[in-house]
Amino acid sequence: MQIAPFNIIQPKSPRVPVLISVPHCGVQFPDEIKNNYNQDLIAAPDDTDWFVHQLYDFASEMGITMIRAEYSRWVIDLNRDPDSQPLYDDGRIITALTPTTTFAGENIYLEGKEPDQAEVNRRLEVYYWPYYHKIQSLLDDLKAEFSKVLFWDSHSIRQYVPTIRKENFPDLILGDNDQKSANIKLSEAALVKLRESSLQVNHNTPFKGGHLTRYFGKPNEAQHGLQLEMTKINYMDDDEMQYDSERAEKMRTMLKSTFSSLLNVMDSL
Repeated sequence: MQIAPFNIIQPKSPRVPVLISVPHCGVQFPDEIKNNYNQDLIAAPDDTDWFVHQLYDFASEMGITMIRAEYSRWVIDLNRDPDSQPLYDDGRIITALTPTTTFAGENIYLEGKEPDQAEVNRRLEVYYWPYYHKIQSLLDDLKAEFSKVLFWDSHSIRQYVPTIRKENFPDLILGDNDQKSANIKLSEAALVKLRESSLQVNHNTPFKGGHLTRYFGKPNEAQHGLQLEMTKINYMDDDEMQYDSERAEKMRTMLKSTFSSLLNVMDSL
């Protein structure tokens, strides 16, 4: 039986004008294309943002709505440009809309089974755009109640990915597309709270927000977008394979404080 491409976690408390998106936590593969992949790789797709939806599961108690993807980014990457336009112009290598290799360079598909353009177009219609349309519907609903809304895109990455960067990533990277996707007061409030930790916190370097943040971050329409990238070592074990409850709880405490601060700022905008 085919599953829905996303799951909505509704607030358990009176809702607030924040929507959290977790586009890379999915591990499912649609039945119609599953056999085209290397079965050993898709059994545990390593490029997954493992457990991010679990890390943020406090959100519903704060009145925050969450949307999480069910399908793997190897089906189609929800945080890439639908026309495969590069997100950065500095020459860096970035994974594709429909990746054919892992971050480590391994072939995801069986030989000759890579998607052609017609298949890419089909995946856009069946898996990609429904996620975007649902996000906009949720944002519109929140704006109807609160007049303004914050879209927060949640990501994680291995501390060291040599095919992307020759040195370790910072612990936390807040992206606002060079201050274009959100009111600067929101970015500043988030940075203050994130930097209360002993972690290394960067702003827009080396990531400034992917396609989702840029697409939904429209401050002139009272719709603000921020992306937080974090290294997995901060909430997983040393091998970045298993959830570490002690490390995760420190991150959760920091994130809760950050959202509380952001909500205060939203009230004042």
